[in-house]
Amino acid sequence: MNIALIGYGRMGHEIETVAVKRGHVIKLIVDQDNTNDLSRANLNMIDVAIEFSSPGGAFKNIVKCLSLKVPVVSGTTGWLDDYDTAVDICKKNKTSFIHSSNFSIGVNLLFRLNTELAKQMARYSDYTVSIEETHHAKKLDTPSGTAITLATGITEMHSCYKRWCFEDDISSNCIPIRSIREGVVPGTHTVAWNSEIDTIILKHEARNRKGFALGAIVAAEFIKSRDGIFSMNDVMGL
Repeated sequence: MNIALIGYGRMGHEIETVAVKRGHVIKLIVDQDNTNDLSRANLNMIDVAIEFSSPGGAFKNIVKCLSLKVPVVSGTTGWLDDYDTAVDICKKNKTSFIHSSNFSIGVNLLFRLNTELAKQMARYSDYTVSIEETHHAKKLDTPSGTAITLATGITEMHSCYKRWCFEDDISSNCIPIRSIREGVVPGTHTVAWNSEIDTIILKHEARNRKGFALGAIVAAEFIKSRDGIFSMNDVMGL
């Protein structure tokens, strides 16, 4: 594949490394200093755009690519109020789009386990749930998109929970999320179900960014020749 890499921070560099190892070519790199390079002429030779930029610029970048019929894999969070508009533009231009709060294969398995556990826990009123996520000090959004996805999965399966909230703003029917920003932690997510007699924990701890990068490349390979809106469940056959 010829790939346009939009966003060239830590994740962008990792995606570049994995893509080259899998035999793909990075034909275009767009970062905050050269956004004008995201042009029709440059995108004309691109098979898939992989977008890991910033919450403020993600939607504009995605729309530009989709409008020019370039499939997009997006891992940026913090812009999803405009997600439905991006979906409409994708469908209008008959191309493909996948967004995930986390492309790690392991995290997407965690998502599936999380919803299954929430479904089972709905039978036991003695347990309450909480989520904790830890990331590097430079991560912009709080809580993480992955934590929000985990919370959403619980609300879909457990009738006692309607939404997520920050840990210091606990109210009824709310899943408290604690966010920690420190050091260079790639990402750790913990879902804990607590009762008076025991605790059940689901936890994913990323050792590096390679898992996120590999998942993004696998997703790009999947959507390259397809039209429509996809999820990592589609990519992984879950």
